[in-house]
Amino acid sequence: MAAPRTRLLDDPWLAPYADVIEHRAERARALAARLTGGASGWQALAAFASAHEYYGLHRTKEGWVFREWAPHATEIWLVGDFNGWERDLAYRAERIPGRDVFEWRGPADAMEHGQFYHLEVCWDGGRGERIPAYVRRAVQDPKSGLFAAQVWDPKPYAWKHDFRRDPEQAPLIYEAHVGMAQETEGVGTYAEFAEKILPRVKQAGYNTLQLMGIMEHPYYGSFGYHVSSFFAASSRFGTPEDLKALVDKAHGMGLAVIMDIVHSHAVKNERDGLSLFDGTPYQYFHDGSRGWHDAWDSRCFDYGKTDVLHFLLSNCRFWLDEYRFDGFRFDGVTSMLYLHHGLGVDFSNYGMYFDSTVDEDAYTYLTLANAVIHTVRPDALTVAEDVSGMPGIGAPVTECGVGFDYRMAMGVPECWFKLVRDIRDEDWSVGFLWHELTNRRADERTVSYVESHDQALVGGKSFIFQMIDKEMYFSMHVGSDNLYVNRGIALHKMARLATLGCCCAYLNFMGNEFGHPEWIDFPREGNNNSYHYARRQWSLRDDPKLYFKALGDFDEAMIHLVGGEGVLDEATYPKRVFANDDDKILAFMRGDLLFVFNFHGEHSFADYPIIVPPGEYNLVLDTDAKRFGGFGRIAEGQAYPLATIERANEVCFAIHVYAPARTALVIRRTPPAPGASLPEETLRHLAAHRPDAKGDEP
Repeated sequence: MAAPRTRLLDDPWLAPYADVIEHRAERARALAARLTGGASGWQALAAFASAHEYYGLHRTKEGWVFREWAPHATEIWLVGDFNGWERDLAYRAERIPGRDVFEWRGPADAMEHGQFYHLEVCWDGGRGERIPAYVRRAVQDPKSGLFAAQVWDPKPYAWKHDFRRDPEQAPLIYEAHVGMAQETEGVGTYAEFAEKILPRVKQAGYNTLQLMGIMEHPYYGSFGYHVSSFFAASSRFGTPEDLKALVDKAHGMGLAVIMDIVHSHAVKNERDGLSLFDGTPYQYFHDGSRGWHDAWDSRCFDYGKTDVLHFLLSNCRFWLDEYRFDGFRFDGVTSMLYLHHGLGVDFSNYGMYFDSTVDEDAYTYLTLANAVIHTVRPDALTVAEDVSGMPGIGAPVTECGVGFDYRMAMGVPECWFKLVRDIRDEDWSVGFLWHELTNRRADERTVSYVESHDQALVGGKSFIFQMIDKEMYFSMHVGSDNLYVNRGIALHKMARLATLGCCCAYLNFMGNEFGHPEWIDFPREGNNNSYHYARRQWSLRDDPKLYFKALGDFDEAMIHLVGGEGVLDEATYPKRVFANDDDKILAFMRGDLLFVFNFHGEHSFADYPIIVPPGEYNLVLDTDAKRFGGFGRIAEGQAYPLATIERANEVCFAIHVYAPARTALVIRRTPPAPGASLPEETLRHLAAHRPDAKGDEP
């Protein structure tokens, strides 16, 4: 692996930290070489990331083999249906001489597909039931809540589609949760999602599906973020083959599928998780207080241990190989990167990215994880949930970066919620908004969004509920004239359009596109274990008598238009054309699309001049259209003649638009054909304003 060169140092703010940046890159290369026995190249590291093929339970030509890494264990027994749930010498695993690995081998008839089992692990001074660390199938008892491992050896799934995503295509991500995707109260399944939800995602124009809660977790209400079995797909939604069929069907529709991967922490459960697996608190995790995440009540991995790296890097590869996922959103990256987990810290200066609070082991692990993922699948998509803004998080590994393709732009939803919650409409600054929508480093791409699942959780309010509140339940029928509803519907559309128009990649959480009326609350003791708020009410989206359908229709039109134009794929950057805080007018161009926003709550503007490059201009999207729940104040499909105006003693091309209050327009520019002449009126105006025609100095 040759020493990488980096563009990060083009940033003068990073120049004082050049040595640290280069040291981190060298540290990753050195660790990769150590893990692979000195082999060069990332391909060797990708081959190293195959612990799941060695550990766990596997059928071989000779029969069954099971292996487990448990340094401090003294005995390990397999106990289950196959031996009457009693210790049996025929199912005792033996320590491999000179190693920290236990192995059991049995004949082909020692166990059968579908049988349940667990481990009994003994250590000096104690014992405990455990679920194998590399288990691929674990099933939870609905009464006790405890898991049992399950022997899973079905006929191999026959994949129908050999899909590869286009890395040059901007991700338009539909974030979804399988269990709460159905309308009926209860837990949805992989099969139901494939049948009922995938067509909606495809119809809506999104090109990437992001699935939450796939890795097995004991507590449903954790949204899948307290993982117990890292190699097992959650059984509460169906079988592994059901999940493979879901991914396969999505690929057949042209949808990439990524999943939330949680390597930032693990559930604290001992029987069903990794905590105290071999009787020690420090097998997979840090010892002492550093091994506990107080805010999340969970365990923190020790990224400095070889076997932990083997486990986590292999976990990355497993989901790519076994289920053909197309990448990952890494959860809790900020928590991983810093010893303080980012809690209560305002990252106000660059020195905070390079001081002693950074967990260099975690930083190195993330670099190696990205190297493995992109070596196994060069087309894979990786997204970092990082609020700190760590420099280089989105730069390639070959340029001294961590290697993520995108970073979540977590400041964008904060901006939108701050505006509608804390600032009067008449005090909005479109300059501030523009800065927040476009504030990103040149070396990294970001995923922008108005709200994800985080903003819709119980205890908070979704974006539209923040604006409409209780009127959501009484005044969302078409034709109602409610000021709160009118404002909320208008800004809901405008916020999404502005965010999409300025983004590198875009994300929406399932149901938010049509303004789902309720927060997310999983069944728990505090709500009588109700599933009422752990579902999505698609019937609202489909009812033409309700504004929810209008919002969903707008989102669909917006995604198809901007995504279909390819302006996001072309790595274009939004160029501000005009911003006026008094008028609340913001205009910018992205490729050949002109976006014009009037955020003013009362004032509409007729013949508002917008300076533009020459070409033909036609309206292609209007948030105020009646079919989108607006007032229909603008004629559909109208053309905007090119004119000329004088600004600062300069003659400029311009169009004049009617911009109603709380309305956004998207106007498509058709560039003039090569050699084409401008309209006669424009030519006459230009001639009249030539310097020599006025007697001015040229």
